Amino acid sequence: MRVEQAMRRAGEGDGAERAVEDAVRAEADSEVSRRADRDTSRIHWLRDQTARLRKRLPLRRRLAGGLSHGVMSAVAAIAAYLPTQVLGLREGFWAAITAVAVAQTEFGATRSTARDQFTGAAIGGAIGLAAYLTLGPSVPTYAVAVVLAILACWLVNVASACRLAGITATIILLVPHLGPVERMAGSRVLEVGWGVCVAIATVWLVTRVNRWLGVKL
Repeated sequence: MRVEQAMRRAGEGDGAERAVEDAVRAEADSEVSRRADRDTSRIHWLRDQTARLRKRLPLRRRLAGGLSHGVMSAVAAIAAYLPTQVLGLREGFWAAITAVAVAQTEFGATRSTARDQFTGAAIGGAIGLAAYLTLGPSVPTYAVAVVLAILACWLVNVASACRLAGITATIILLVPHLGPVERMAGSRVLEVGWGVCVAIATVWLVTRVNRWLGVKL
């Protein structure tokens, strides 16, 4: 009798400890969720504030910044496009598009955008190619590839690369092509990579020249 009572008390004690542990774990998960919500709100607020501040720049500053950005983007696009035939990249316009998308007036922003562009192209190309080879070209396959490509970007914590990942998967699965799909996927990634490298080099060079001349944008 005494043994049964002791076992019952021990069981009740274990249950209370488990309940406390579950409560602590639930509270920790709730705090993590609240922090994530606060961080997301702060990101949106900072993005809105940046857009407002940019609109409040004087006309002369906007003219100088826009002209500099436009010339730098054009130079990067042409420099990325012209050697593509020599490099064996048959659709060099993708390199030019990437260079325009990557080139920014600030070198730090250019590096961040470059990372996103290349990561998105690599993820979208790999998932699009895998979907094409395993499931075959079809609208359902395309939908699955886009979902998986965007999900993969979120999982590796580069959600800003989602757009290009989805676009690259779209190109592989929807755009008609000649030759093996593997070659097309590889060409897209190489073209994006080349455009990224040219854009980074162009912005780095312009930044150094501006610093040497004392020019501020």
